[in-house]
Amino acid sequence: MTFLTFPKGFFWGTASSGPQTEGRFDGDGKGDNIWDYWYNKEPEKFFNHIGPDKASYNYQYYKEDVQLMKATGHNSFRTSIQWSRLIPEGVGAVNPQAVDFYNSFIDELITNGIEPFINLYHFDMPMALQAKGGWLNRETVDAYVNFARTCFALFGDRVKYWFTHNEPIVPVEGGYLYNFHYPNEVNMKHAVQVAFHEMLASSLAVRAYHEKQDGKIGIILNLTPSYPRDENNPEDVKAAQIADAFFNRSFLDPAIKGEYPADLIALIKELNMVPEHTNEDLKTIKENTIDLLGVNYYQPRRVQAKENPADKDPQNPMPDDFFDYYDMPGKKMNPYRGWEIYEKGIYDIMMNVRDNYGNLPCYISENGMGVEGEERYINANGQIEDDYRIEFVKNHLRYLHQAIHEGANCLGYHMWTCMDNWSWNNAYKNRYGLIAVDLDKQGKRTIKKSGYFFKELSDKNGFED
Repeated sequence: MTFLTFPKGFFWGTASSGPQTEGRFDGDGKGDNIWDYWYNKEPEKFFNHIGPDKASYNYQYYKEDVQLMKATGHNSFRTSIQWSRLIPEGVGAVNPQAVDFYNSFIDELITNGIEPFINLYHFDMPMALQAKGGWLNRETVDAYVNFARTCFALFGDRVKYWFTHNEPIVPVEGGYLYNFHYPNEVNMKHAVQVAFHEMLASSLAVRAYHEKQDGKIGIILNLTPSYPRDENNPEDVKAAQIADAFFNRSFLDPAIKGEYPADLIALIKELNMVPEHTNEDLKTIKENTIDLLGVNYYQPRRVQAKENPADKDPQNPMPDDFFDYYDMPGKKMNPYRGWEIYEKGIYDIMMNVRDNYGNLPCYISENGMGVEGEERYINANGQIEDDYRIEFVKNHLRYLHQAIHEGANCLGYHMWTCMDNWSWNNAYKNRYGLIAVDLDKQGKRTIKKSGYFFKELSDKNGFED
């Protein structure tokens, strides 16, 4: 047996978001975001008709939750500030109840030795801004920067790790390409414009932060590696590169290098979809790159050359016009989520950042396993015996440890998530937490077996393999 030790000061913890954990209560002053609006409009689209108002009661139980974080070995924790809670209309007056809540939550974390990592945007556009176009509207960029400045001014004296966006490609994919997030458009030209405005907003927030603050600010990207069906087939390799350009490098390159990749620019020009922008915008992106990269990793993307190049609508182009997804035989699967489990992907991402992105300081900001029907694994003592999650973590950490040993500048590992939380349209269908949440008992918390494993992992700064 070998003990795998991680670097001194390694961050162990979990990630969550405001809209997925806080809930909503009478008198809390929160405004509607796109999820509140969509749920009120079409509750049938949400698993078991559970909406964001029934998130995990963190707004009420945050002090208890911090104690549970201690009990599960957290020395760091990421959440987000809900834009629609802090500034209910997206612009204008600040909600004093929100200021009190976030101040108290942050202070509680720090008092208990848990470093707060705070993200600014986690798919939760204030509805008042979405009604004017959301990220399609350049005014939203300015509103976001004002929101960021407000957060830095209110909480920046204690929060030293900030992030501009979590997975900015997801609002692009979900809202404007593949119809799984509000506003449910399928319009690639809009998708490109949304992506550009998100990136510009991120760069402007980075600039605003560095003007007055002395911590670190970054972005969190779901860097799903694109693997070709056949590495010796140039057409498959090209297809994987295009997928990578659309879904990874569209944010990774401008965030770290300050420039968009040439092959992506060429494709966007070919499609006549260059977003509205100014030279000053490009200068802003060039000059305001991130200090720290958060890496969310769940699954690989397997890609092959287009089998039928004619299988596309020239009037409605999509990224998938340039590649097909490859269903690799024999892959390991999480049957509940329908995702491939490929542990080496976490190593490949770290090597890519090391070799191609200046070995920028980074950390694993999300990694985890969602399982449906976890109540099947409750033992006689009322604890969920989630050995599958423990094995999942160990298998990924082996590769992460190898990457660090080979020079990757990785500062920590956060799981998704601390406690079971509300997850967009899926609500509580797939549970990811180290801590179970019983919605039938007002959000009662119970630490799972994996939570105690994580405590030992953190205490020992590694594990025996």
